[in-house]
Amino acid sequence: MSLLVHLLACAFGTGSWVAINGLWVELPLIVNELPEGWYLPSYLTVIIQLANVGPLLVTLMYKFCPGRLKAVVVIYMILSLGAVSCFLLAFFWKETTVVAGELHSTAFLIITFFLSLLDCTSSVTFLPFMMQFPAQYLTTYFIGEGLSGFIPGLVALGQGVGMIKCVNVTQGWDNMTETNTTSSQTGHYSTESQYQPANFSTEIFFFFLAGMMGLSLVAFVFLTRIPRNFERSCENLVADQVVFTASSGLDNSGKDPAGETESNELTISVNLQKQEASTLPSKAKYSGKQFAFMYFLVAWVNSLTNGVLPSVQTYSCMPYGNTVYHLSAALGSMANPVACIIAMFFPNR
Repeated sequence: MSLLVHLLACAFGTGSWVAINGLWVELPLIVNELPEGWYLPSYLTVIIQLANVGPLLVTLMYKFCPGRLKAVVVIYMILSLGAVSCFLLAFFWKETTVVAGELHSTAFLIITFFLSLLDCTSSVTFLPFMMQFPAQYLTTYFIGEGLSGFIPGLVALGQGVGMIKCVNVTQGWDNMTETNTTSSQTGHYSTESQYQPANFSTEIFFFFLAGMMGLSLVAFVFLTRIPRNFERSCENLVADQVVFTASSGLDNSGKDPAGETESNELTISVNLQKQEASTLPSKAKYSGKQFAFMYFLVAWVNSLTNGVLPSVQTYSCMPYGNTVYHLSAALGSMANPVACIIAMFFPNR
């Protein structure tokens, strides 16, 4: 049963950000097809940031209307709508309409907004649900959340981006001269670039994302049906009190053996408690300036990771070719979970 719960928790965690991570790694194939072109990552960055209204609303509901919002119902909606949205994206991602006199991929942008809304909201709903399980399953959930970026990146590497092939194209025209009735047909050659298809299409990749969302939904259904006879998880930071029974082994006449034993028990128990207290790490104290500096670093790193760098990635990588852009997007998505796994082996920083 324990192994099964670990597998379910990991599969459930993969549904948290798999849709948006999948869109980022698929951009090298999409930017050449949609009218936004190199501006598309900037559009996605703005859309994803606007979708943060979802977790804000959920947080306000938890704060001002406690007990009114059922996390299980919200998670069912997130996973179900996420799977449906990825499925629809495979059919409508190329659909365009004219907005303000310019051609835009409205279907792709609208579906992306809903996927962003669902994934952003998962950050404040999935974790409270997993807190009902023991702490070891929470670690497995975080591993699954890391796989939500690693697996799409790995699949994108297998998909490839296709190669650009230069071909000669003949362009001909009729050059009519008015001298008598003579005419001559001339032509010249030019070189054009043609994009070769990837190993499998973008539509298949979106179906794969829908399948991962469906797998996460199935895992969540089984998690809700597992009998739980434990309380909300909490880390046992203090070791259990151990009491040893000591005996002097001497025949102390005139003394109460029971009283002597109780005295020895009390002495050893107190000594153990002092030893445990000395081995516990002391709580670090930070000043207001230190807190402000740490929050500034968190805001700065997040602004670069989730805002600035993704929006300019096309301009920094596309001049070197589609292959460089493809590898940058795929390997960048895989780097975050790998770095988190490495950090697990260095807890003291």
